[in-house]
Amino acid sequence: MTVVAYVVGAILAVAAACALYRAARGPSILDRVLALDVVLAIIGAALATRMVVTGNLDNLVFLVVASVVGFIGSVTVARFVTDRK
Repeated sequence: MTVVAYVVGAILAVAAACALYRAARGPSILDRVLALDVVLAIIGAALATRMVVTGNLDNLVFLVVASVVGFIGSVTVARFVTDRK
């Protein structure tokens, strides 16, 4: 189980680095918002992985709140960009 946790952590770290690169270099605001939404999903996946490995559910509330905030933020930006055009 420890090896799997390290492999998942490495994959999530590479994915987060790629998403942060896209957020920094994205040509449009939508690219940046999508990349930051992916980073938030990666953080959620890391929290879920930690909860599975340790066996406690201390971060479950934070996971749910972060997911809701990410969804609301993405919808808000999408509506803002749609109204601008």
